[in-house]
Amino acid sequence: MKSRQFVDTAEALVRGGHGGAGSASMIHEKFVPRGGPDGGDGGRGGDVVLVGDEDVDSLVSIFFDSNLFAQNGGAGGARRMHGRNGESLLVPVPLGTAVSDAETGIELGDIRAHGQTLVVARGGKGGFGNLHFASSTHRAPREFGPGEPGQEFRLRLDLKMMADAALVGFPSAGKSSLLRGISRAKPKVAAYPFTTLTPHIGTVIYPEKSASLRVADIPGIIEDAHLGVGLGDRFLRHIERARVMVFVLDMAGADARKPWDDFRILQDELSHRDPALLERPRLVVANKMDLPEAEALLAEFRERTHVAPIPISATAGTGLDALKQALYDLIRPETHRRRAADIAEAGTVVARTGGRTKIASAKKTLREKAKHGIVTPRRGYSPPKPLPSPGISVDGDVEQTPEISAEKIAGATFLKR
Repeated sequence: MKSRQFVDTAEALVRGGHGGAGSASMIHEKFVPRGGPDGGDGGRGGDVVLVGDEDVDSLVSIFFDSNLFAQNGGAGGARRMHGRNGESLLVPVPLGTAVSDAETGIELGDIRAHGQTLVVARGGKGGFGNLHFASSTHRAPREFGPGEPGQEFRLRLDLKMMADAALVGFPSAGKSSLLRGISRAKPKVAAYPFTTLTPHIGTVIYPEKSASLRVADIPGIIEDAHLGVGLGDRFLRHIERARVMVFVLDMAGADARKPWDDFRILQDELSHRDPALLERPRLVVANKMDLPEAEALLAEFRERTHVAPIPISATAGTGLDALKQALYDLIRPETHRRRAADIAEAGTVVARTGGRTKIASAKKTLREKAKHGIVTPRRGYSPPKPLPSPGISVDGDVEQTPEISAEKIAGATFLKR
């Protein structure tokens, strides 16, 4: 029985709608003595389209409902009536979702911006009516096109959270408390190891600079995590896109651990995952400085590692402003400007009301825009550049999947979860 709340990998069977069959109709009217064929064409099947949504943080909906089928096209009718085109199925996915073919492993795209769309299964074309088969020697054709089937295959989706900075540390090092202190995120905090079982993302806001950045907190890493010890290292995938590594160390030495040994082990585990992670800008944070034994261990840590960490206390709230400023100096976030540019580039297909995304209500908004020709997604899709290594993200413009016409978006069906 499926009973998960956070899912970062899912597979789905996607299928575009089948094209409708053409009509083999003949005219039978009083003032049309010679009659003739008048069968209409079948409608085109709908597409399956993935839509980036910043209010979705997991693939759990696709995990529970893995059959994503678009609507079939309608059959043609008499009097040259064209069959109804099938409605596209728009599936909201979290930002940072990499999409690939489950059987071949070929990468199909990467959803990185709010409102970005990616057509993963195209609908089939409608069949011709018998009107198209008429000629000077074939006056009464009975042939008609059956309509093409839609694309169908298994899709694999892998979520790699998009964050500017990533918190890495041992269990009970205070990562969740730190995230609570610098953002409005509310991860679980308790006095036992492995409190955090799933990744969390918080937004650090700089009101005076009109900027913000995203910080990811992943479950604790212990020695030999790359061999499956503890929770393993599979959650390190969520820091592969981060621009800054933040090592959170328990400077009070809980459970007789030494901060310098923890620092060495964390670097070893990152190197086993991807050596490129250690080449990124980093901050070392000495947490729990409110405890009496922390000062002596901090001095010994500096002497052994020649690293000057930022002393803080996540529970007491001391040193957090200095940490936030250090993050800003390293990242120089331009979140607001980037978000506006990404939405304009990708062609937003989700409506926002009251600060939250409303997938279901976007259908009406898109139809109104389509009537006035406002929805004009960019043509000429090309897949995103491959990552030089699993730990290096590629900067660049968000590409847009082509041929999503205004009529197609206007008649789309938004997946309701």
